[in-house]
Amino acid sequence: MALNKNSILAIAVILTIAPFVSGCTDTSIEQAQDTTITVSAAVSLAEAFTAMEKEFEAENPSIDLMFNFASSGMLRSQIEGGAPIDVFASAAQDQMDMLAAKGLIYDDTREDFVENSIVLIVPKGNKFGITGMEDLRKPEVKTIAIGNPETVPAGKYAKESMTTAEIWDNVSGKMLMGENVKQVLVYVERGETDAGFVFSTDALTAQAGTIEVITSVPVSTPITYPIAVVSSTTHLEESQKFVDFITGENGRIILEQYGFSIPNNG
Repeated sequence: MALNKNSILAIAVILTIAPFVSGCTDTSIEQAQDTTITVSAAVSLAEAFTAMEKEFEAENPSIDLMFNFASSGMLRSQIEGGAPIDVFASAAQDQMDMLAAKGLIYDDTREDFVENSIVLIVPKGNKFGITGMEDLRKPEVKTIAIGNPETVPAGKYAKESMTTAEIWDNVSGKMLMGENVKQVLVYVERGETDAGFVFSTDALTAQAGTIEVITSVPVSTPITYPIAVVSSTTHLEESQKFVDFITGENGRIILEQYGFSIPNNG
């Protein structure tokens, strides 16, 4: 059968666009195969984890990371409430213990991956001459920023230290409670409080020329951060890959660059 001019033109157009349609379809399939895992992590890990994202995704091109940073207590509550979280990294053991007791994490994926410390900081200039926790008793020291001890590990550790030093009862009325440790840092950076307690890694992230680190705060037990895969995940293999990266050589190098110490897990 002879083809007229219009038929020939239509066939030519179809043959021309076919490769492009095919290519788009293949790309869409590849994109559809990518897996997104959501990592809920203590806000003190924000800088370090964000720095890891590019390297992890380069090693695992089919996995996209999504981070959710907040206080460990708030994140734990979200997981208990059924939030679609794949991995949890806490700044305190007790928050992870609560999830473990309810079967909300895979116990065999849990690892302690970094250690931290608490420091007492003041606004630049230290106008009240604070040299240690005892000076927080001074009447001229009106406000002390601290993370809410019920939900913020840095606040819990600081309260425990002040209680052990027998000054908590004298200064508890001066406390300005923050929702997380980063908020406490901002209070001190802006001079909105006379002193504050943060993790040493958070002090390293302060805006230049805004704070002074006065002293490390003694704690009764090492401050270790656990990480684990949440038992409700639908991406167990991919979530475990992230845990393995965090606890592997490349993850440790980045964590140390941001001031964390690596625990000796024997």
